Amino acid sequence: MRDTENMEAEMEYDDGEEPSFSDPEDFVDDSDQELLEDVLRDKPQEADGIDSVVVVDNVPQVGPERLEKLKNVIQKIFSKFGKITNEFYPDADGKTKGYIFLEYSAPSHAHEAVKNADGYKLDKQHTFRVNLFTDFDKYMSICDEWEAPEKQPFKDFGNLRHWLEDPDCRDQYSVIYDSGERTGIFANDVKEPIEIEERARWTETYVRWSPKGTYLATFHQRGIALWGGEKFKQIQRFSHQGVQLIDFSPCERYVVTFSPLMDTKDDPQAIIIWDVLTGHKKRGFHCESSCPVSEIQGLRILRKSLKINGIKDFSWSPGDNIIAFWVPEDKDIPARVTLMQLPSRNEIRVRNLFNVVDCKLHWQKNGDYLCVKVDRTPKGTQGVVTNFEIFRMREKQVPVDVVEMKGNIIAFAWEPNGSKFAVLHGEAPRINVSFYHVKNNGKIDLIKMFDKQQANSIFWSPQGQFLVLAGLRSMNGALAFVDTSDCTMMNIAEHYMASDVEWDPTGRYVVTSVSWWSHKVDNAFWLWTFQGRLLQKTNKERFCQLLWRPRPPSLLTQEQIKLIKKDLKKYSKIFEQKDRLSQSKASKELVDKRRSMMEEYRKYRERAVDMYNEQRPLRLELRGGVNTDELDSNVDDWEEETIEFFINEEIIPIGDL
Repeated sequence: MRDTENMEAEMEYDDGEEPSFSDPEDFVDDSDQELLEDVLRDKPQEADGIDSVVVVDNVPQVGPERLEKLKNVIQKIFSKFGKITNEFYPDADGKTKGYIFLEYSAPSHAHEAVKNADGYKLDKQHTFRVNLFTDFDKYMSICDEWEAPEKQPFKDFGNLRHWLEDPDCRDQYSVIYDSGERTGIFANDVKEPIEIEERARWTETYVRWSPKGTYLATFHQRGIALWGGEKFKQIQRFSHQGVQLIDFSPCERYVVTFSPLMDTKDDPQAIIIWDVLTGHKKRGFHCESSCPVSEIQGLRILRKSLKINGIKDFSWSPGDNIIAFWVPEDKDIPARVTLMQLPSRNEIRVRNLFNVVDCKLHWQKNGDYLCVKVDRTPKGTQGVVTNFEIFRMREKQVPVDVVEMKGNIIAFAWEPNGSKFAVLHGEAPRINVSFYHVKNNGKIDLIKMFDKQQANSIFWSPQGQFLVLAGLRSMNGALAFVDTSDCTMMNIAEHYMASDVEWDPTGRYVVTSVSWWSHKVDNAFWLWTFQGRLLQKTNKERFCQLLWRPRPPSLLTQEQIKLIKKDLKKYSKIFEQKDRLSQSKASKELVDKRRSMMEEYRKYRERAVDMYNEQRPLRLELRGGVNTDELDSNVDDWEEETIEFFINEEIIPIGDL
C-alpha cells in the first residue's frame, strides 16, 4: 500500500506538481518505538533529586564539641563513593539523633555508597546501615501479612556422583580435540579409553572441572554453562559476556567469573561471584588489570575492604582463614612478609627482609607450611641469591627456617600431604634437582640431589611420594619418574614435544600430551603408570586438552582406611584376578559377548524356575497328589525289574594246546 502511494506521488511529481509531505489524518507517530534500547534507557526522567540521597543509621550520637570530628570521619568514609553535595545531621536536646542524610552529585554514587558502606563497622558499638532515601516508599508498601514464596518445580538432574559408583573404579577425564570442535568424556581403562559422552562444539575455548568433580564448566562468548549427571545435562548457566577465567569455591557452592569486556563505572562486572544452585549474581567487582580469579576468596569473612599500602602480592592459605602478603622496601623501611588471620586481622607473623628484588608465595596443599621464595641482592656481592623462607604454620609463634641457594631457580613444588619439597636450579645443560625434608626438630635436610637433568617442571603425584620431572616444550619432552621415599629413578623416558603432564586423582596413572594449542603436529596423549611404564598411546586429530575429573574427599574414617591397608593383601588377590582377566588375550568384543550370553542365560533360567514353581500345583493335581518332583517320592509303588541285553562278543585265541 505504501509503495502504491509512493508511485502515485512520483507520478504527480513527474506531472510538474510538488508532492505532498503532510501526514495523513489517521497517522500515529510511533518513532520512539524504533529507537535503540540503550537510547531509551538514557532518556532523561523526571526527578526531584531524592534519588541521590542516602540515609545512614547507627551513627554515633554526639554533642557540638564532637560534631566536627564526626563529620570529618563521615566525609572520609563516604566521599570515596562520589562527591557529596549536601549533608544533614538531625539533632535534639543538644545531640545528634543517630542518623544522617547525605546527598551525592549523581544517583550512581548513592547506589555505590549503599552497596559498599552498608554493614560498615565503625567501632564495637556502631555498625552503619545505609539505604537510599527512595527506598522508604518501597518499605512503606510492604504488606503486613507474610506471603509464602511460590514453590519452584524440582529439577531432577540425575545422580551427580554417578561416576563414583563404577564397579571397576575407573576415573574419568575430558578431552578436547579437532582444534576445539569436539569434546568427549572418557573412562580410563588400561586396555583402551571408554567413551562416556561426546559432543560437537560443546565449548568455544576450553573446559574446567569443579573441585569435587560434580560439574563440568564450558566456556562460551556469552558466559559459562555447567553440566552434570549421568547424561551431562545442562544444570546452570551464567551470563557474562567475554568470560575468560573462572574459579570454583572449594565447596562448589560459588563460582567466580572474570571478563575484561563488561566492566563499567556504574555497574562493576569485571569479576562476578555467582551462586551455583540458583544461578543468581551475588556481587560484582571492578578490575583495573587482569588478576588471577583464584585469589578472590574470603569475601563473606571480611565484609569490608582490607587496605594494605604498597602490597605487591598475596595468597590465601588452603587450610585456614589466613592470608599471606608481602610489601617491598620503601626507603629505610625493609620489605616484609605478613601472615594475617581473618576476620580478626591479627598479624600472627611478620618477617622483615632486606635487599629484596622479588618474592613468590608457595603454600603446601594442606596449609601446613608456607614457602616464600625471596630473591635478594646482598650488598658487596654480584648476582641474585635466593632464600627459601619456610614458615611452620602448625607450630607455636610460626617459626621460620631458611634455605639459601645460589644460581637460577627454575621451579619449586611442595609434596601434597607431606613435608618434602623439590627445587630445580642451575643453568642448562647442568640443571640440578634437590629434594628437601622439613623435619619436626626444626631442621630442613637435603635428602638427595640429581645433577644434569633435562627438566623445567615438577609434577608431584596427588598422594605424594612419587613425582615426574619433565622437560616440556623446548626440552623435547624428557621424563624422569622418581620415588622420593628413597630418591630412586624408577624410569627415564621421553614424549617428544610434550606440553602438559596430568596426574589422575588416585596417583596411579599420569598422562603426558602434545597439545595442538602449542604444537601443530604429533598431537596425542600417552598414559603411563606412576612407575613410568607406558600403557597407551592415543592419537586424536588436533588434540587440545585433557583434564582428569577430580574425586571428592573419601567418606571413610581414618580408622577404616587403616583397616583397609591392614587387609590389603586380601583385597589384592581379587584385584589381581580382575587384572588378569582384563589382560587376557580374548578381545574386548568377545568378552562382552560372553558376558551378554551369560546374562541372557541367567535371565532365562530365572524365568524357567519361576514357571516351574508356578506349575507345581497343576502337576500334583494331574498326578493324583503324588509329588514326582523328588526322586524318592512314592517308594512303596516302585517295582524292581532287571533287564539283560547283549553288549559285545570278544574271541580270544588261546594258541596251540
